[in-house]
Amino acid sequence: MLWSRRQVLATGLLASASAAAPIRTGLAQAIEQLRIFVPANPGGGWDQTGRSMEMAMKSAGLIKSAQITNVGGAGGTVGLPQFINQWKGQGNALMVGGMVMVGAIIANKARNNLTETTPIARLTGEFQVVVVPAASPFRSMADLVAAFKADPAKVSWAGGSAGGTDHILAGMIAKAAGGDPRKVAYVAYSGGGPAQAALLGNQVSCGISGWGEFGEQVRAGKLRALGISADKRQPGIDVPTLREQGIDVELFNWRGVFAPPGISDAQRQSLLDLVDRMVKSPAWAEILKRYDWTDIYLPGDRYRAYIASETERIHAILKDLGLAS
Repeated sequence: MLWSRRQVLATGLLASASAAAPIRTGLAQAIEQLRIFVPANPGGGWDQTGRSMEMAMKSAGLIKSAQITNVGGAGGTVGLPQFINQWKGQGNALMVGGMVMVGAIIANKARNNLTETTPIARLTGEFQVVVVPAASPFRSMADLVAAFKADPAKVSWAGGSAGGTDHILAGMIAKAAGGDPRKVAYVAYSGGGPAQAALLGNQVSCGISGWGEFGEQVRAGKLRALGISADKRQPGIDVPTLREQGIDVELFNWRGVFAPPGISDAQRQSLLDLVDRMVKSPAWAEILKRYDWTDIYLPGDRYRAYIASETERIHAILKDLGLAS
């Protein structure tokens, strides 16, 4: 099973990581303009993260300006080579990424991987939610699963790129319900925005993404949430867990930031300090609350080690689901 909120809390990472990186003086002068590379189209979780970072850093007086570049496609594997090759050595740059990219690199057999970047920090975690259009006949996960088991081809699942968190959760649900995860009719989109548009247009049966991406449309009554991949009911989110509905699945997505390869030790430290100040700012705390993101801050070398272990674990799960060799 992928990293759950319970496991994160149990390891004590939330308590110990926030004090890890030292704070340097003169930071605002060191990085006046931050370049943020988002390897996804506007509207999705990575884009939300990048723009939220810009907002928090400006509010805290850590940077004067930021420039965001979006390059979408294939769970970040279209943009990743550009970041590695064209942004190499740029000490004022950060790329947003996360578990989706780890899975997409494996599933797409991408030439580049995250070992070629400079990991800076894991930032947030988020549970996934399964939603359907408001007019859908599916009122519960039992309805959705029954339709899938009766004819998998007639139930289409919208989400992010192939091999990413959304795809993994669809496969895990199918397997836990006694179906064949290889028969999931998964429709991959380049970001949360296009997937949401497909749902609102009744082009797909259901969709999977983080609560932060679908929550507003659920509250507005345009989408109906059937289940959340949390270990227990979440405060302020009136959605039953998958386990409550007899589907023994729990999944916790994560997002973080990476610097380009080829930066100096001083540049890496400056970026570590910048992110450390951001996550401790009141502005960032407000953003976490707004999007129902959980703080799982883990900087530097420990983040690098975490990525290595995640890659091994996700590869094993994708192989089990028929998404990797």
